[in-house]
Amino acid sequence: MQLTVRYFAGARAAAGRAEETAPAGRSLDALLDELTERHGERLAVVLKAASFLVDGTACHDRQAPLPAGATVDVLPPFAGG
Repeated sequence: MQLTVRYFAGARAAAGRAEETAPAGRSLDALLDELTERHGERLAVVLKAASFLVDGTACHDRQAPLPAGATVDVLPPFAGG
């Protein structure tokens, strides 16, 4: 049972990829810990400032289990205008 993690902008650069899969059923906080272990401190810095969408909806409960088949979007702060 997997979920998809999609990275945008600076998160994509820090992770070195546009997307990847991870096991489902864990919380967002647990997922972020795993992603930090996989990709290191550069991504950890981005994740601390990022917003997260789960299947297109803002994730406010970072302890809720992430369902199988879900898509988690990692959205770092965007600059510009």
